[in-house]
Amino acid sequence: MNRLTTLLLLFLSCFSAAVFAASTYPYHARQQKQTFNVVVKGGGRGGNVTESKRFEGSSDLVNLRYHMGPVLSSPIKIHLIWYGRWAVAEQQLIRDFLLSISDASVPSPSVAEWWSTIALYTDQTGANITRSIAIAREYTDRAYSKGTHLTRLSIQQIIQHAVSVSVDRAVDHKNGIYLVLTSRDVTVQEFCRAVCGFHYFTFPSIVGYTLPYAWVGNSGKQCPDVCAYPFAVPAYMAGGGPKALKPPNGDVGLDGMMSVIAHELAELSSNPLVNAWYAGEDPTAPTEIGDLCEGLYGTGGGGGYIGKVLSDQKGKQYNMNGRGGRRFLVQWIWSPVLKACAGPNALD
Repeated sequence: MNRLTTLLLLFLSCFSAAVFAASTYPYHARQQKQTFNVVVKGGGRGGNVTESKRFEGSSDLVNLRYHMGPVLSSPIKIHLIWYGRWAVAEQQLIRDFLLSISDASVPSPSVAEWWSTIALYTDQTGANITRSIAIAREYTDRAYSKGTHLTRLSIQQIIQHAVSVSVDRAVDHKNGIYLVLTSRDVTVQEFCRAVCGFHYFTFPSIVGYTLPYAWVGNSGKQCPDVCAYPFAVPAYMAGGGPKALKPPNGDVGLDGMMSVIAHELAELSSNPLVNAWYAGEDPTAPTEIGDLCEGLYGTGGGGGYIGKVLSDQKGKQYNMNGRGGRRFLVQWIWSPVLKACAGPNALD
C-alpha cells in the first residue's frame, strides 16, 4: 500500500475538486432538450423494446486515456455499509444486483455481460479489471452515528465508525472496497443538486489506509426526478417531454439507485485513485467511463433518448437480467474496444 499512500499525497491537494468530478451528476443537467416519447413495440430478445430513432454515441475523438495508475484487477470484496433505516427487501434487491455481476449463469442480456465491458480495461501490466466481485461483509448503522445531514467527509467517518464497532475492528486493506448506501431520509452534501453518488479513496488519517470507496444515496423521497431518471422526470419535461418509465422492481428510488451504484462501481474499478482511466488532461476534473454514457440504456440512445430497452408483460422497463429472476435498468459503459457506449442489450 506504500504506492497508494504516495499517490494519495499527490492528489490530496486537489481533493475537493477531484471528488466533485468523480461523481454521478443529475441526468437532467445534461438532458434539458429531451423530447422523446416512449413507444412500446413488439420484438427484441423475448420482450418489448422502447423505440427511438437515435444512435448511441461513438467517436474516435473521445480522448479516453490511461494515466498509469492502478485498476482493480484482484478479486473485489465489497464491504457494504447500510446507513440509516433499510427494509430487508430493499437490502436484498441491492445484494442481488451486486452478486449478479459475477454470475455467468444468468440469461442474456445479463449484469455479468454488462460488467464484461468494464473488464476490458487494464493496468500497465496488462492485467484486466477483475470479473470476481463478492460481498465480504455488511455493516448496519441504524442509529445514524453521524447524523442525518452528512458532508462528503462524513462518508469516510461512517466507514471508520463501521470498522471500529465491528467484532475484529479490521480494515480490509488488501482487496476491500467500501460501499456506503444512505437511506431516503438522509441528506448528503451536494446530493440532488450536483451529485447522485461519488467515489474516491479513504484518507489514512481517518480510516487507517488508502482504500477505494463509493457512496450512493436513495433519492426516492428527495429528488427522484434528478437521480432516479428515467423512472421519474423533472417537472419541466411535463407535457411534450418523455414519460417516466416503470421501474422493473417497482421502487423508483431503489431502481434508480441501481444504475448509480453500477456507474460508481464501474468508475471506481477503472479509476480508483483518480489516476487511471479517464478523458481530459486535468485529474481534478476527470470524465470517466460511466460519465461518457450517462442516460444511454440501449441501441438508438443519444441526444436525450435512452435507447431501445426491454419491457415485461406488465410494462416495466429493463435492459438486463440478474440472479433470481431480477431485472434491472442500468446505463451503458464506454467500451475501449468499440470506442462507443456498450451494453448487453445491444441490438447490433
